Amino acid sequence: MEVTIFTKITNREIPADIVYEDDLCLAFRDVNPQAPTHVLLIPKKPLVSLDSFAEEDSALAAHLLLKVPKIAADLGLSNGYRTVINTGEEGGQTVFHLHIHILGGRNLDWPPG
Repeated sequence: MEVTIFTKITNREIPADIVYEDDLCLAFRDVNPQAPTHVLLIPKKPLVSLDSFAEEDSALAAHLLLKVPKIAADLGLSNGYRTVINTGEEGGQTVFHLHIHILGGRNLDWPPG
């Protein structure tokens, strides 16, 4: 995997507004927010997308998903939130490092795109 802006954020080469961090993942505010609250949760392990998960990554996948509600609660998203994982170019992925969007703070319409 090539070095992405998210890898540089994880390595502290680029500043970010970090809202959560542990040994496996990092969450920070999106610089181009699409909602009043828009945070990106990334694994520290460099994975390109959901398609990159292997069987040995199942604990990491569970860890990421279990952190979403904690981060959402910490951000005050008690009335709900949306999670989005774009996969591949046609799926809208622009940074090829797996990331989960956590969006909230307003009513989120459907369909999204």
